[in-house]
Amino acid sequence: MSRILFITSNRLGDAVLSTGLLDHLTRTYPGARLTIACGPLPAPLFRAVPGLERLIPLAKRSYARHWLRLWLDCVGTRWDLVVDLRNSAVGRLVPARRRAFHAKAARPMHKVEENAAVLGLSPPPAPRLWIDAAAREQADALIPAGTGPFLAIGPTANWLGKEWPADRFARLALRLTGEDGPLAGARVAVLAAPPERERARPVLDALGSQAIDLTGRTDPMAAAACLERAALYVGNDSGLMHIAAAVGVPTVGLFGPGYPAVYGPWGPGGRVVTSSVPQADLLARVAADPDDRGLMDGIGEERVVETAIALLSEAHRTCDQFAARACGPAEVPPLR
Repeated sequence: MSRILFITSNRLGDAVLSTGLLDHLTRTYPGARLTIACGPLPAPLFRAVPGLERLIPLAKRSYARHWLRLWLDCVGTRWDLVVDLRNSAVGRLVPARRRAFHAKAARPMHKVEENAAVLGLSPPPAPRLWIDAAAREQADALIPAGTGPFLAIGPTANWLGKEWPADRFARLALRLTGEDGPLAGARVAVLAAPPERERARPVLDALGSQAIDLTGRTDPMAAAACLERAALYVGNDSGLMHIAAAVGVPTVGLFGPGYPAVYGPWGPGGRVVTSSVPQADLLARVAADPDDRGLMDGIGEERVVETAIALLSEAHRTCDQFAARACGPAEVPPLR
C-alpha cells in the first residue's frame, strides 16, 4: 500500500487551490495512505480526504522549528511519493522513492495550473472539498430551517486593502434580494473569520433580520457546508471565495490590488470584477501606504450587480447542478 506525504499551504485560499492536485492523487492511488501537512487554519478542510492516515497542522514556531517538528514526524516513514507545494527542506530530507516540488512558473498562470504543473497534469484538476457529515450537521444548525436559496457574501478579507466598502456590500445584497432582484425575498448569509467579525458588523446591521449571521461561527469545513447551499456568493479576494467556488457555487470575486489572473475563483461558475483604477496605480498606492482603505473604491456597484445577475442567469440556464444543490428541481428561484 502506497504512502504519500502531501505538504500544502498555511494560507486558506492557497490550500483550497491545492485540493485539485490532492483529488488527483486520491483517484490515481485509491489505496494509498495519505499524510497531509498544512497550516492550522485550513486543516479542517482535509479531515475527510479519502485515505487520510494523518493530518498535521503545521503551526508556525520561532526559528522555523515547525519544519523541524514536521521532519521528526515524517523521517521515520519510507514514502512512496512526496508532493511538496512549499518546496521545503523536509520534502528533500525524508526518505522517498519519488518527490515532486512546486516551482515558480516561468509564465503567469493561475495557481491551480501552477499546482498541476508539479505533476505535469493537463488539463489541471479543479479544486474540490470533501465535506463530512459533522460539517453538514453544523450547517443545519446555523442556517434556519426552511431557508430557501440564499445569497452569501464575504465582506471581509485578511487585509483591509482588499475589502470593498461595507456599505456597498449591504446595498448590493439588498438590490439582489429586493422585490425586483434575481433573488427576491432571499435571506443573506454573511461570512467572516473570527478576527474580522466586527468589520462585518455594518453589513449585518444594514440587513437586519434578513441576515444569517455566520461571522466567526464556522471553521472552513463548516463554512463550505453552508456555502454549498447558496444560490450565489459575492466576496472579496479571500479564502472564503475559493471555498465557494470549490463547492460549485456561482462565485463573484472582487479584486483591487490583487491578481485575478492568478487567484480568481476557478471554474466555469467563477467571475471577477476588477477596479477601474489600473493595477499598477493601486500597487503604487500600496507601496506608499499599505493601510490605504480606498484601494477597492474603483469597483462600482453597478458592475458587481450586472456581473452577479448575468452569472445567476447563466446558472439558471444550466440549473441541473444548481437545483440539486440549492433547493431541489422544483424550487429553482425565478430570475426577475
